[in-house]
Amino acid sequence: MSTHGYRRYVALGDSQTEGVGDGDDLTGLRGWADRLAEHLDRTGPGVRYANLAVRGRLAGQVRAEQLPAALALRPDLATVVAGVNDLLRPGFDADETAGHLEAAFAALTGRGARVATLTFPDVGRLTPLARPLAPRVHALNDRIREAARRHGVAVAETAHHDVVTDPRLWSADRLHASPLGHARIAAAVADALALPGSDDGWTRPLPPRPVPGGLRAAAGELAWAGSFLGPWIARRVRGRSSGDGRVAKRPDLLPVGAAGGAGPVGRVESVGRDGAEGRPGTA
Repeated sequence: MSTHGYRRYVALGDSQTEGVGDGDDLTGLRGWADRLAEHLDRTGPGVRYANLAVRGRLAGQVRAEQLPAALALRPDLATVVAGVNDLLRPGFDADETAGHLEAAFAALTGRGARVATLTFPDVGRLTPLARPLAPRVHALNDRIREAARRHGVAVAETAHHDVVTDPRLWSADRLHASPLGHARIAAAVADALALPGSDDGWTRPLPPRPVPGGLRAAAGELAWAGSFLGPWIARRVRGRSSGDGRVAKRPDLLPVGAAGGAGPVGRVESVGRDGAEGRPGTA
């Protein structure tokens, strides 16, 4: 008998939920949703898990493409995380984006599923070039909270904690979480759901480290802009997406330990209660 009551977990979203930044396309992506599924299975064996997320997807695409498939899988737990790709675009509309998320919240909770989501950090605290996005992030977060409140959705409030913009929690592109960042997100969602073995350890800061000086920091910004920001803008100008031609890595509900496509669920070390990497079998 499951100690948390969840047996069918379905994840909807974009690149973060797919697991970009945690592994690669050759060896497989893990990601926070995979890590959350592993936590669920450790604390209540027999969980089945599907991951419908595809990188580059807008909130409206998640609603149109993933929600029908998710409902057909009849989950008792679902996570819905999207909107960052929307707020990065010139024509961002916070009400429209949140409306798509709320439609997913309503449909899933209406079928009896417990639903969780999260708020987004101010990426301007991570890279100065992203500071103009702060009002968009705040506007979207406010609407996510309101929609979640209306539908009884659990919210992992990552926006409230300084540690979420520690560079060590982010990959080199500053758009996707690092393996440690994905571990923290999984721990945050587990905490929001009050899962057995979860706590607020994910909010704790990492040990101090030297901060780059002015010239070194400026050089880092220029290198990032050339390596990641420039190619991202070029794709937008050409009307292309990183997710073009991609499909969900784990479209079917399978036992957590079963390979379901690109994701190495069940064969990588577990996540500790504080959101750090742990040894196999640690809680």
